[in-house]
Amino acid sequence: MAVVTTGFFDGVHLGHRKVIEKLVSSARERGEEAVLVTFRPHPRTVFQQDARALRLLTSQDEKERLLRGLGVDRIELVRFTKEFGALTAEDYLSDYVRDRFKASAVVVGYDNRFGSDGVSGEALFALAGRLGLEVIPVRSESDPSGQAVSSTRIRTAISDGRVDEAALMLGRLYSLHGVVVEGNRLGRTIGFPTANMQLYEPLKLIPGRGVYETRVETLGRQFTGMTNIGVRPTLGKGNALTVETNIFDFDEEIYGRDITVSFVRKIRDEIPFPSLEALSARLALDRASIILK
Repeated sequence: MAVVTTGFFDGVHLGHRKVIEKLVSSARERGEEAVLVTFRPHPRTVFQQDARALRLLTSQDEKERLLRGLGVDRIELVRFTKEFGALTAEDYLSDYVRDRFKASAVVVGYDNRFGSDGVSGEALFALAGRLGLEVIPVRSESDPSGQAVSSTRIRTAISDGRVDEAALMLGRLYSLHGVVVEGNRLGRTIGFPTANMQLYEPLKLIPGRGVYETRVETLGRQFTGMTNIGVRPTLGKGNALTVETNIFDFDEEIYGRDITVSFVRKIRDEIPFPSLEALSARLALDRASIILK
């Protein structure tokens, strides 16, 4: 038998962690498996609910790694289709949670709704009881301001460049993971060589434009760096958005290598400079503000 929780869990933030900690502790108390059921792809892409604007806080690999680190025994990945999304709460709880995943109990967060009929609250308790399932509720997790932690609030903070606020809700630094690709090598000519990143997960949310203090992992080692996200306005108009990182005290060839960039804080907005010399001078100040903080 198992204790089960279900959801998309994008970000595996502090609110999600509270639910998962309850899942694991309840399963251990019962001598049962802690089973987490999640979905792919995101329901918004299936129902075309502004799917073009959808951006994720975690790739599938990141999400599974974080979940396993919290003690989950088994992760069940259900393919989300229109047919699956049309299931009522009763059909989902009976056919999937109880019968397929052998649940004796289901752990639910404060905002969990089940099925196409959106069952929650007292109605959920009553329905689960009829199906022989115990409901284990979990209260919301709040940030220091008292607001409930949510993936939507975290996405907004990251998009606005408030990566330090996002980190408080995530319980860790927000990261991008990808491969180093060749750029125009301009950074090297002005004394600030950069590693240009191509993301492995194209739907991963990229922080708002600007210069950031970052932590960099590559070649199995960790470094401090500064990352520029933007369109390089000093070079003119029409440039594509890039994520390029100057890694401090580092001078090795890493084209084609994995790189993870974790965002500590935003230093400044992206702004155009009258010359490459002026850009280089400002980058020196940005670097100093990170090193001397």
